[in-house]
Amino acid sequence: MKKLVLKLEFLFVLVVVVAGFSRLLHASGQEKHSTFEPTVPKVWDDNAIATLELPLADPVGSPKHISSDYYYRIPVRPIYKSYPVYAPGHEPPNYVEWLKQQDPEVLWDESGHKPSLNSREDWIAAGRIVFNAPIYYTTHRIASMDDVRNPKWYQTVGVPVAKDGTIPFVRYVIRKKGEVELGDFACGFCHTRVMPDGSVLEGAQGNFPFEKSKAWLFRSRLANPEAARKADADLRHLDHSLFAAPWLKPDPSGPIDNLTTDQLIAAHEAMPAEVTARHRSNLFYPLQIPDLIGVKDRHYLDHTGLQQHRAIADLMRYAALNQGADDLASYDGFVPADFHYSTKRPEPDDAIAVGGRYSDEQLYALAMYLYALEPPPNPNKFDALAHRGKKIFEGEGCGTCHTPPLYTNNKLTPAQGFRVPPEARRQFDIAPFSVGTDPNMTLKTRRGTGYYKVPSLKGVWYRSMFGHSGWCASLEDWFDAKRLEDDYQPTGFKPYGTKSFAVKGHPFGLDLSEEDRRALIAFLKTL
Repeated sequence: MKKLVLKLEFLFVLVVVVAGFSRLLHASGQEKHSTFEPTVPKVWDDNAIATLELPLADPVGSPKHISSDYYYRIPVRPIYKSYPVYAPGHEPPNYVEWLKQQDPEVLWDESGHKPSLNSREDWIAAGRIVFNAPIYYTTHRIASMDDVRNPKWYQTVGVPVAKDGTIPFVRYVIRKKGEVELGDFACGFCHTRVMPDGSVLEGAQGNFPFEKSKAWLFRSRLANPEAARKADADLRHLDHSLFAAPWLKPDPSGPIDNLTTDQLIAAHEAMPAEVTARHRSNLFYPLQIPDLIGVKDRHYLDHTGLQQHRAIADLMRYAALNQGADDLASYDGFVPADFHYSTKRPEPDDAIAVGGRYSDEQLYALAMYLYALEPPPNPNKFDALAHRGKKIFEGEGCGTCHTPPLYTNNKLTPAQGFRVPPEARRQFDIAPFSVGTDPNMTLKTRRGTGYYKVPSLKGVWYRSMFGHSGWCASLEDWFDAKRLEDDYQPTGFKPYGTKSFAVKGHPFGLDLSEEDRRALIAFLKTL
């Protein structure tokens, strides 16, 4: 009888434990997919926009952004279902004919079409849709339908192809049955990386060769005598709208007018894949494309720390600005969206002016997705050499600026020649010293604040083109003391028209022995 009681007690305890464990699993599943009803921030809040960006180095040119009334009258662009673009030799049989038979399908718009948004996971998945959604169609600014089907384009431009045969930077879009368009300028256009093994890393430093592809496209247009004059005018118009800063004397974009068409195209062609002369920069002072993995922890956005990142709403605003809204601003009377030196501004309902806008919901989903990005598995092991490199990192005081665990102190460092306004030290987190890198980007562009932000070193193993203009292709090049010399030949970006280019500044680590330098680099590649 006693044994029977013990067995019953054991069974009772077992049932309780199993039931408890089952409830725990159920609860954890519910937590993972529980209803998520966020309060979506208002993107274009006039007060928030007014304090969002740092003043430009010459504050006369600091942008006067459009009002919230204007912004919310810009039509919300619909997001269409899109389809992969395959490199030649990888496309399924009769693929284009099949695409022409597909009906247009709107995934998300203001009329009621939208993905499921019931859980946090739903919002993140919806954000990935926004991340990969093209905002322009067959623009003939970077690539064309003919290009993506031309093997020579891939060979000449150096377009990376994923292991499944796709080029993940662009998509085919059907907006009208029977018509296939090439969609581009999604967030993923800049921030998708094809890794050496052909895998695709979204949110990383992108490696689509923008400038080389732009050069190819304009050379192709110029080859047609009937279109050559317009192609030249279009390129010069485009470059002036992207780079002009007419309140600076002389305007840093002025040398564009002194270049022949071939020279202008060659200046674009000179930039490696991970570097781009994006809007508000300069053809001669381009930007290394940033890695967005880990952006949640960064306090300033852009190499120049142009925009503060105080909460998720600021990341939403950054996306809105960089997808056309800051082209509508007035920079001391210059409005880039007008493509002229005037105060003219397109009407809000002219969606062509900036390609429309995303809704606040769409931008919130996008920011949720970016916050959720994780780095790929790191193949570099923390071995004895890396352990020694960590000791060198600590002993050299690298952590003062590149502070663990983020490997950045999230501060701004003044450029040489820039005088920090006294009030700026009270408003922003500014380091008391300069690292002496090339000041042109931050003193002579519409992104120029007079500062550079201290970048995070996390993920340097899968990135390339180091320095804010991407002069050094690898960490080994960055820590080569020869880069300081006037006859140095950069392995990354070299400004057009220069035979050599000294990559000055950030001397830290350059005086290490070869053995210590190898150890330090080995450690950095484990981050």
